[in-house]
Amino acid sequence: MDPQLRRRFWSVLLIIGFFVAWEAFCWLFHISDIVLPKPSQIIVTLVQRFPALWPHAVQTLYTTLVGFAFGIVAGVLLGVMIGSSRLAYDVAYPLLIGFASIPKVAVVPIFVLWFGSGAVPAILTAMIMSLFPIVVNVATGLATTEPELEDVMKALRASKFDILWNVGLPRTMPYFFASLKVAVTLAFVGTVISETVASNRGIGNVMMIASSNFDVPLVFAGLIILAIMGVTLYAVFSLIEGRITGWAHRKDEFAMG
Repeated sequence: MDPQLRRRFWSVLLIIGFFVAWEAFCWLFHISDIVLPKPSQIIVTLVQRFPALWPHAVQTLYTTLVGFAFGIVAGVLLGVMIGSSRLAYDVAYPLLIGFASIPKVAVVPIFVLWFGSGAVPAILTAMIMSLFPIVVNVATGLATTEPELEDVMKALRASKFDILWNVGLPRTMPYFFASLKVAVTLAFVGTVISETVASNRGIGNVMMIASSNFDVPLVFAGLIILAIMGVTLYAVFSLIEGRITGWAHRKDEFAMG
């Protein structure tokens, strides 16, 4: 069997085994639905309430993607600035780490005071959640650019912008796309945090209302929807990463040898 197909087979088998074990555990120990619903019950809830959940899922996905897009733009700009300038690194990097250390749930009420409840606080929360890994990876990619390449460009009388555009940014692509796969999952976390506090729409709001009504199967149905969207976007960026930065990765036959 092809190694890639074998890995996918075992991955699918492991996922199925996990849910089967979960179902069996709930049946054998008579776990209450309020504590831990069975996967079969979660699926039934998801199917039955999907028409009502769909608009909320679309809202969460839209908010996450908009915030994530803003995070990419801001993260690339800050990463280029920090990775290209030692002064910017010394000044901005400690501030960035300090800001990233602040629990984002404490920032959401501030956004609500500034912009009111709704989509804007969720977009901003998704943006700041996805910002840090992008900045760090872009700055790292630029900082680790081989000096020899820069020396060659300087010998050809290239400007700093030419060096950045032709050497620095291409060298950063593997780091950049690796950060996107992490950042998009964090963006979902930021969106859901904000929706539970400052929104009347979205999967986060649905889960908050369901938990207050002790509708635990609906809470888990919301988690399943978030997991599916997160895995899908992760797979999309992995595919784009493979197409654009395939030159930076080792082939399977060498990696497994």
